[in-house]
Order: sequence, then structure tokens, then C-alpha cells
Amino acid sequence: MMLKTVGDILIILAVAFTVYIASVMIHRLRGVVLRSGYMEMFRYELMVCAAFLVLALDIRFGFLTAAGSVLLRIPGWILRILATGVTVLVLFFSGKVCAGGLVRTDAAAKHVLVLGLALENGEPTPDLLSRLDTAAAYARKHPESVLILTGGNPDASGKTEAAVMHEILRRRGVPEARMLLEDQADTTRANFRNSARMIRPEEPVVLISSSYHMDRAVQIAREAGFTQVLRLPAPSAFLPFASNVLSEAILEINRRIRKR
Repeated sequence: MMLKTVGDILIILAVAFTVYIASVMIHRLRGVVLRSGYMEMFRYELMVCAAFLVLALDIRFGFLTAAGSVLLRIPGWILRILATGVTVLVLFFSGKVCAGGLVRTDAAAKHVLVLGLALENGEPTPDLLSRLDTAAAYARKHPESVLILTGGNPDASGKTEAAVMHEILRRRGVPEARMLLEDQADTTRANFRNSARMIRPEEPVVLISSSYHMDRAVQIAREAGFTQVLRLPAPSAFLPFASNVLSEAILEINRRIRKR
């Protein structure tokens, strides 16, 4: 009886989570410039949601191994193991993503890397504005610092992420002389590669990104040659947070698989 109740609760949660993921991603796909990358991530997220739902249904009804024949039960056991494995793996890395966003390095550096984020309908998202709030606050506290604003992906008008960030920070009082633009990259990896040519990567650098992105961003920065990365996570918007955490977990799993 207890197992059935747990199964019922898990089914409700799995369906609700799937609806949530679909609503967040469909809204995002309507506005972003590079839809192909987000569409691919949407497919992966739906696959994870499907694994959650299959596991929940199996806990409730035990249908995967209910066949009378042993031969027919074998595929069910395989599917049960796969669904369980995917669920455990995603939950583990999601926890890792959340924990990584809580780490903050209380130290200063001359250069600050502010990572961009895809514009939606030509406008900065709440998470990008939060990164800029964090950057502006750091610039006021450390007047000797130089901000490197990263991000290409121009919208229909030709404005890149870095250009939009530059305009917003200028309005918030950050002097032109204290901002450098890296507006050619279309990925986080390219952001760091290009930025490493603008400054000395062996020197300390403050990294500003959304909390859910911080853990993976630090790893990519180190792979690009930055040896002293100081973390300064920006607060993340509440509504899309779980979707963003799931995306980061999937990307981290994919990165580890490819390394093998």
C-alpha cells in the first residue's frame, strides 16, 4: 500500500515536472537566436522526464517485470535499470550543480570575466541582468578592476550579447575604459578561448555567471588555461531555475561521457 502511494506521488511529480520543463523551454525557443542548441537540449530534457515517468509508473504498477515469461521480463528489467540509472545520475549531477553555485571566492582580481547569456527577443533575460548587477556591484567595490564582457550571437538587429551588456553597464555608471568586449564567441568554451588571448590567463580572474552555470563554467575556464579562477555567482531567476539546473546536469554528464 505504501509503495502504491509513493508511486502515485512520483507519477504526479513526474508529469508536473514534464509540463514545467516543456513550458519553460517552449517559451525560451520562441525568443532565442540560436534555437538549434536549445532544441537539442529540449530533446534531452524530455528524455530525462520520460525516464522519470517510466520509473514512477513502474514503482506504482510494476509493469516492467509483470510479464509471465522470463524472456519477456528481461527487457523490462533492462528498461527498469536504465530508468533508475538515468534518474540517479541526473539527480546526483543536479545536486552537484546546485552545490557548485553556492561556492563563492572572497578575493579580488584585476580582470573580471562576465559571461553572456542568449538574448530573448533582443532583450536581456533576468539571469543576464542579474549577472550585470553582480558585475556592476563588483566594479563599484573594486574601482581598479576591468570587466571583460563575453558573448556573440547577434540578434536580428546585429547586437551581440556583449554589446547589450556593455550598454547596460555603461548606463549603470561603469566607465568605458573599464570594459573590454569579447563579442565573437557563440559558446562558453569559445568565450574563454577568446578571453585568454586578451589577458594573461595565468593571473587571477574573477568569473561572474549564474549560480547554476558556475560549476561547469569554472571547469571550462581551467581547460582554456585559466589557472586561478575566483568564483562570483550571480543569483538566478526562480521560475526557470530547475530547468537550467537540469540542462547543466545533462551537459556535465555529456562532457564526461565524451572525455571517455
